[in-house]
Amino acid sequence: MLSVVKLGGGTTVDAASLAETARKVAALPGWTAVVHGGGAEITALQERLQIPVKWHEGLRVTSPEGLKVTAMVLSGWVNKRIVQAFADAGVGAVGLSGEDGGLLQAAYARGGALGEVGEIVGVQPDVVYALLTAGYLPVISPVSRGPDGPPLNVNADEAALHLAAGLGATRIYLISDVPGVLVDGSVAETLTPAEARRLLERGVAEGGMAVKLRQALVAADVGVEVAIGGPALLDDFSSGTRILGAHMAAEVA
Repeated sequence: MLSVVKLGGGTTVDAASLAETARKVAALPGWTAVVHGGGAEITALQERLQIPVKWHEGLRVTSPEGLKVTAMVLSGWVNKRIVQAFADAGVGAVGLSGEDGGLLQAAYARGGALGEVGEIVGVQPDVVYALLTAGYLPVISPVSRGPDGPPLNVNADEAALHLAAGLGATRIYLISDVPGVLVDGSVAETLTPAEARRLLERGVAEGGMAVKLRQALVAADVGVEVAIGGPALLDDFSSGTRILGAHMAAEVA
């Protein structure tokens, strides 16, 4: 079994939460790769440096100066903090970014309208397989290789879901500060592709959750089991919202 765990929100900031999360990830069966975000810390440092923070439809607009901050925070501070948490939990973890080994290849998103922001167009998972087979847990920053070599800022959910699809992963856990996809105030246990698209069209899912859902559909449709929720997912994969792939939705129907 191969799982991808995407860590976001408070799980990467609060030391106690990160330590507990590392222990739970370490206990998952089979191989595991971790992808992480760190948006709050990027925003905080940009504000300290008086670099404008802009968003568009749940995606960060990234200037060249903002990209330097993004790479420093994600591939540096946050990545190594998570690696240390796994080391403290007795797990041999290795930190890398989407740039390393050409792992995640990106093109400019929306024709460059978001600045130095990319969308994944290719996955070369050899470096991840090499680490896994050697007994290491890869911890991956979503900063990815751009079309001409320099990096691009890629949304961590998108990076994680494309990585899961590229690895042929069994499951992906999208962990953040929300318990799942909220529909009329309650967490939806499951969503078929059609139901997820209706939520997007109606604007019920917006911002960061809309990004998660759009990318989750890509992974689910190639056979990856997708769940969105809080850290409780690591104890019970059904505790959040599961996105059913087309084949699974047909079976449910």
